Amino acid sequence: MEIPYTVEARRDTGLNNGKIGIWLFLASEVMLFGALFASYILIRTGSSSWPRGDTILSVPLATFNTLVLISSSVTMVMAWASLMRRKLGTFRMYIGGTVLLGLVFLIVKYFEYSDKFHHGHFPSTDNFYAIYFTLTGLHMLHVAGGMAVNAYFWGPGAKQYYTNPEWFTNRVENSGLFWHFVDLVWIFLFPTLYLL
Repeated sequence: MEIPYTVEARRDTGLNNGKIGIWLFLASEVMLFGALFASYILIRTGSSSWPRGDTILSVPLATFNTLVLISSSVTMVMAWASLMRRKLGTFRMYIGGTVLLGLVFLIVKYFEYSDKFHHGHFPSTDNFYAIYFTLTGLHMLHVAGGMAVNAYFWGPGAKQYYTNPEWFTNRVENSGLFWHFVDLVWIFLFPTLYLL
């Protein structure tokens, strides 16, 4: 059974069902992270003393991770553009690069977390670390989820390209929207936690 509007745009919205679904999902993600950022602001402004992130967190590692995620957004766009030009091999190279850059991000966070744990800093240490581990931990889960979807498109999911290239391209575009959202969240997390 063919579900209508899986590839073609709907007459009422101008978008296909997949794109509507991903935008609704991203709206819920904005609410989730928005609530967490609002909590951070309320706790920080209500605190009599608050540490500056650049005095207790590694700004060079976070800067490197920012460059890694921005680069991964570029490779994600290139992967989608390769599909638009019907170049599956080039797509697989770029989507693989996106997954590898996500892995680099997670490895750097692993070392950053390990250093914090080694020095006895845990979410229970104080409000700053509770917020730091909550926000960055949730962000890492999103990075891992995006990597899993992109790895699927790189691996076994790539076979779908041969049966329905337009459908596959739409799915990769939706995955890219999620990946860009994850990168955008980090663009807000980096200065909020590490620089202020």
